[in-house]
Amino acid sequence: MTARDAKVREESKSAAGDYLKKAADNYDQMLAAFHASNWNAAATLAVQCAISSADAICVHEKGIRSISQDHLDVCDLVSKLSLNGADEKSKQLRKVIARKNMVQYECRSVYKADADEMVKVTTRFYQWVNEKMGK
Repeated sequence: MTARDAKVREESKSAAGDYLKKAADNYDQMLAAFHASNWNAAATLAVQCAISSADAICVHEKGIRSISQDHLDVCDLVSKLSLNGADEKSKQLRKVIARKNMVQYECRSVYKADADEMVKVTTRFYQWVNEKMGK
């Protein structure tokens, strides 16, 4: 994704908290689903938490969020943030979002190992966003 073809929407930086609230709701429910051995729900909520977290940090830092049909484009926005660790966190975000199709659209159920990895990576990303936003 280059700067000229980035599909983004400008948002008031004050909206960052709203995206973080969505991320927090998904995070709490992701953990609850994981602890209830509901791997499908945990993985789906991990994806949603990661995307809302990415929206929160991008709006907080730049006043923009991705509106691309390709959810992986948000990873590029995160990698370009002027924050310590943004590039590494973008790679973690990519790991979670890359599994979106498998989790939400394929017929097979999510395995415990898949859910475990997604929850761990999403937790790291979500906690980083909270730290960077001063929460």
